[in-house]
Amino acid sequence: MAAVTQRARGPVLGLDLAGSPRRPTGWCVLGARGALRVGVAFSDAELTRRVTAARPALVVVDAPLSLPLGRRTIDDRGGPHLRACDRELLRLGIRFFPLTLGPMRMLTSRGMRLAADWRSLGFEVVEGYPGASQDLAGIPRKGGGLGPLRRGLLRLGLRGDLSHRGLTGDELDAVTIAWVGREHLAGRGWLLGDADEGQMLLPRPLGRAGDFHGRRIGRPSARESRPRAGRRDRRPT
Repeated sequence: MAAVTQRARGPVLGLDLAGSPRRPTGWCVLGARGALRVGVAFSDAELTRRVTAARPALVVVDAPLSLPLGRRTIDDRGGPHLRACDRELLRLGIRFFPLTLGPMRMLTSRGMRLAADWRSLGFEVVEGYPGASQDLAGIPRKGGGLGPLRRGLLRLGLRGDLSHRGLTGDELDAVTIAWVGREHLAGRGWLLGDADEGQMLLPRPLGRAGDFHGRRIGRPSARESRPRAGRRDRRPT
């Protein structure tokens, strides 16, 4: 029990990963009491230094971190295109880009490689999705304006850099998934998909537990442990 409590009090690192190291990756280190620090990073080495410096209890990455069962590689054009967690997003009516779509393959490859590296260093790494998390939390996506998204995150009790200065969309998405990781450590997250294939961590939706617009959503997370037309916020950056 003491080990679980200590883990729950550890920081969470959220990363809004870019597909290319030439583009900014937003990062957020979130403490147990809601105070946070944010910034951007670029290279793989810079991101790894950020992970090791934060020593997080959990790393949440906005990028696909697994392939569909039956697909041997990201470029295997004959394999399945969707994972169980992706099909669950479809059922919920949440917009997203499939991981096999064009430049999303670059983001998926980078995410899987970095997650494997960080896990080999002893860190727990899970996949997140800011757009879906914002939908479930009842706050705007960044496409609706950075001001409304920032105010929505402040209503969740977050502070620190979020209170003192304007943030980029990459940083606000990193804040979002860091908050989801914090919820997970407190036993208030949702893991979508198949554990053998790769799961996606989302927050428990507003309203009746496990319900989102009348649709049931996956099982609660434990402490241990045809995309729709229109704008989608997980972009192959």
